Amino acid sequence: MRWILDRLLKLFSSLGLSVVLLILLGLLTWLGTIEQVHSGLFEVQKKYFESAFLIHQAGRIPIPLPGAGLVQGLLFINILVGGIVRIRKGVTTMGVLVTHVGIMILLLSGFVKLYFSQDGHITLYEDDSANYFQSYYRWEIAITEELGGGRYKEYIIPQEDFVDAVDGKLVTLFADDLPFDLEVGRFMKNCRPRPKGPMFEVDVPVIDGAYLHKLPLVPTAEQNLAGIYADAITKEGGARQKGILWGVDSHPWSVDVGGKTWAIDLRHERYSMPFALTLDRFTKEDHPRINMPRVFASDVTVAEGESERQVKIEMNEPLRDRGLVFFQASWGPSNARPGDPLFSTLSVVRNPSDQWPLIACIVIAIGLILHFARKLLSYIRVEVRKA
Repeated sequence: MRWILDRLLKLFSSLGLSVVLLILLGLLTWLGTIEQVHSGLFEVQKKYFESAFLIHQAGRIPIPLPGAGLVQGLLFINILVGGIVRIRKGVTTMGVLVTHVGIMILLLSGFVKLYFSQDGHITLYEDDSANYFQSYYRWEIAITEELGGGRYKEYIIPQEDFVDAVDGKLVTLFADDLPFDLEVGRFMKNCRPRPKGPMFEVDVPVIDGAYLHKLPLVPTAEQNLAGIYADAITKEGGARQKGILWGVDSHPWSVDVGGKTWAIDLRHERYSMPFALTLDRFTKEDHPRINMPRVFASDVTVAEGESERQVKIEMNEPLRDRGLVFFQASWGPSNARPGDPLFSTLSVVRNPSDQWPLIACIVIAIGLILHFARKLLSYIRVEVRKA
């Protein structure tokens, strides 16, 4: 056992392993960049940079590769064991130690970003407000109960609970204080509702003269619009009400159960914010004689309780507040004519490690300065002796 542990320690602390892992990271970056010709950025990121293993298709030849997530995890261990634990401690290695700590912070920030961050967007017309932002890619089912007096209660079902309801598989979603269960199936990541005509047949259920038509996934993942079939099954008596949920339907499916009307909606996953954001004014300036924006910016009001403050968000000047970062991302509609109202889209990121890359770069810089300063002083002393 001691011999095995010693061999593992030498393996994970070896410089050779560092070189192999860095080559793999370079290879995965290259392959992932090429793959974006055929797939969107979101799918490529999931496949090459957030996975443990993947299969890369080189023509008809499948090539198994470790994902960047696994490679970076091994690199973190390699730096920890070889660059910090086993390195000879002393003044001569102080700069190297500090540099390795900075690299580890950089890798750790990527891990925290991957598993603990939330990202999405807010799209507002002038005078519109929002106290939440929504995901570009993830979906949820919301069941809303009206409590009276303008109050509502929502039951949120995350995507993980119904994403497997495909290929004839049904998933039952329930809560103890709901008077019905929700049975869902035929989840489609990209689809459109279509009217069912008499001249053709479909292989999916037709409800109220409409059905969900499945479409190929679009490489730009945020353009995919999900849909799902749902049955509301009353707990007392087992009566069924059938409906279709579609991701951009502005009118949720309504069911009457227990003397109440319940709204059921498939929507992009929402994340609450500790304040409300109101778009006061959106500004877009085009380059001369071409319809290409030179500047677009959003003047917003951040309101929390009784306090309000005005902030300007521009393309290279985000708003940072309470762990959230707001970037000016885009605007629309793209076919708007002069004088038409425009909306502003702000990308929003909640990332606990937002400032960690900056801290890592500062630590790495300090380590490099210490290391090369020692080398310079050593060189100067040698030259002085020669003189």
